[in-house]
Amino acid sequence: MDSKLARIIFENAARIRNPSLWSNYEALKQTEWASKRELEELQFKNCQTFLSYTKQNSDYYARVFRHIDFDPKKIQDISEIEIIPEIDKEILITHNREIHANDSSLKSFIAETSGTSGAALSFKRNEQWDSLNRATMLRSYDWYDVKPWDKNGYLWGYNIAKSKALKVKLVDALQNRFRLFSYSTEEIEGFAKRLTNASFLSGYSSMIYQVAKVINQNDFQRPKLKMVKGTSEMILDVYQKECINAFGSKMISEYGAAESGLIAFECPYGNMHINIENLHINTNSKGEAIVTNFASYSFPVIRYNLGDSIILDRKLCDCGRSHPVLKDIQGRRGTTVIGHSKDFPALTFYYVFKNLALEKNLLMNYKAIQEQKGHVVIYIEGITNRQHESLIRLQLERYFGGELSFDIEYMTQFEPIRKKQQYFESKINS
Repeated sequence: MDSKLARIIFENAARIRNPSLWSNYEALKQTEWASKRELEELQFKNCQTFLSYTKQNSDYYARVFRHIDFDPKKIQDISEIEIIPEIDKEILITHNREIHANDSSLKSFIAETSGTSGAALSFKRNEQWDSLNRATMLRSYDWYDVKPWDKNGYLWGYNIAKSKALKVKLVDALQNRFRLFSYSTEEIEGFAKRLTNASFLSGYSSMIYQVAKVINQNDFQRPKLKMVKGTSEMILDVYQKECINAFGSKMISEYGAAESGLIAFECPYGNMHINIENLHINTNSKGEAIVTNFASYSFPVIRYNLGDSIILDRKLCDCGRSHPVLKDIQGRRGTTVIGHSKDFPALTFYYVFKNLALEKNLLMNYKAIQEQKGHVVIYIEGITNRQHESLIRLQLERYFGGELSFDIEYMTQFEPIRKKQQYFESKINS
């Protein structure tokens, strides 16, 4: 698609869905080079305004604040919010209705996330929250001379059903992007050829790595991209050599979650800058990331434990931006499902259970573990249900064919583990 036409489509769509996008973008551009003190003052102001609103409009937090005798208007420093108890995804699910704001005037969208253990969460995301998140992405893309309407490759998800594949391709075309729908060598070669005319590539880090390996091993045409962005999974050191060789660029990191929004983005100097205008992030005694999103008015996300082990850095980046740096993320790790003759991205299990939720309205908490080549054990939380099991096996066959065999086992309840868990774990040595 012509870049001018792609931009027109993007801007017109934004006017409808995200009317505050460009005003938020301009505000973020004005604070991009602000001093540390200016950023911290803005952060505190936005925090206090948000928490005051939450106290008035969220039944859940009105009760929590009352219980701990917390008044947002009386705090003098942002560190004082650390008196508020941590929450996790289980609390967001269990207390979903009362956490939501009692404010019908907020324009909102329904957002969904399944998380790493498969636990499903649905919530309302207000327009300002959605637009600010997109504006933060726009500002970050500027660092690489990239615009979201530029032609790009997308390694996120696929659905083998022809009817849905056609719909996905149409939506992708309108956004000037394209993706892989299978991991065959021929498909990857065609994908690599299309990347030669693209500006950037984004998606799950393990999927980008797998594509890079195939390109390098088969000596396919190597595209030169302005930006290669890995997200949702840890970017392992081993990924970078393949990525640079295949795409002419290292894989940069984006860190965030559906519930928290975009938290940090890696600049060309190799540091991940935290968007403190819109959020606060710190670590607890276990080194886990605790985030508060100041734009989440419709569904307040306050002191949310992401489960990731992170390291924060007080040093300023040589790029000149005063935003604090997220030095290391240790909680996300991309892995591969090993079949008899071919491999699959670990995220394939996500789509198996996502389809069950969308097509059959089945929300399942699950974990998949592989201990031997060509075989995976899937654990389902709940009582044995043979009808559901048949539906699961149909989806597994749809994605994995005959490459893997599966045992499905049921557990009354998964053991609660504080650190972030993967929905798929491989115990096979690489």
